[in-house]
Amino acid sequence: MIRAAGEHGLVVETGALEVSHRLDALLRHDRPRGVVEIVPGPETVLVVAPGADPARLRATLERLTAEAESAATGVAGSDEPDLVRIPVVYDGEDLDAVAELAGLSPEEVVARHTGRDLVVGWLGFAPGFAYLTGLDPALRVPRLGTPRTSVPAGSVAVAGPYSAVYPSASPGGWRLLGRTSLRVWDVTADPPSPFRPGTRVRFERA
Repeated sequence: MIRAAGEHGLVVETGALEVSHRLDALLRHDRPRGVVEIVPGPETVLVVAPGADPARLRATLERLTAEAESAATGVAGSDEPDLVRIPVVYDGEDLDAVAELAGLSPEEVVARHTGRDLVVGWLGFAPGFAYLTGLDPALRVPRLGTPRTSVPAGSVAVAGPYSAVYPSASPGGWRLLGRTSLRVWDVTADPPSPFRPGTRVRFERA
């Protein structure tokens, strides 16, 4: 389904994160005329196009969505996503608390956090803040009851079904497992973030 979003936007309801990723990639590979912003989400993709013909854009989105759905179900081939390796010093303030909540030792928490590749679902909350999906179910712990007023840039954290790296110092209620020296948001870099929807991420013990 495609519905209007404001005066210049259309929202494609993809129904699945993988379809959102494929549609986002297709749109960025061959950006339709007039499109100025593409914002993928867990089950949607927002397209903002103040200079586009609405009927033509809608038809393009319908075609590309069908292509994305076919690719996501394996009808079309898919390229292996990029892999970003993140070195982590696991000395976070909440490591012991996460271990207790999960019924694991701190070493087991680290092993599970580094034991599988995660995938960037979408970016939000702050520039460069990527919601990483695919977290080990044992590490899916609740947010802090009272958020911290400031979390240092580079903090590696978990909350619910997601993990993340704080791109800059900001308030936050995620549970801190450790820290990385890798800059995940740099306005002087091109691109400023190594993350985009669909990127694979592997945490590695530093």
